[in-house]
Amino acid sequence: MRYLGLDLGTKTLGIAISDRTNTIASPLVTLHFKENDYESILAKLQEIIKEKEITDLVLGLPKNMNNSLGFAAKRTQTFQKMLENYPQKIHLVDERLSSKEAEKILLSTDMKRIKRKKVVDNVAAAVILDTFLMERRIKNERESK
Repeated sequence: MRYLGLDLGTKTLGIAISDRTNTIASPLVTLHFKENDYESILAKLQEIIKEKEITDLVLGLPKNMNNSLGFAAKRTQTFQKMLENYPQKIHLVDERLSSKEAEKILLSTDMKRIKRKKVVDNVAAAVILDTFLMERRIKNERESK
């Protein structure tokens, strides 16, 4: 199994990948598109999925702080429907504050603001994927006891 983490924005899709042991999530790439034109990135995403032999997709679901689903979550659900034609299983992960966490990680490296802006989306995807991998490990440990 190999996972791809996805952080959908209005003009970008941050992508992260798990290692072969599904222990570490690493930023991979950010795809850019015209606002809400998700169709334009599907071919490139499919290419990455095939090239990296991805079995599962982990899509960040941006819930509101009160746990409700707002505009951003509805946008993500629309994108999720587009991905349902793919054979990979799709996992939704609560991604509240993932971009803030990514920004915090990048600030801790003293990265310049311009460079941070270029990589924050795929780092946020890595945060989303890391959250999923950690939750999966905890679940597996509980089930094995």
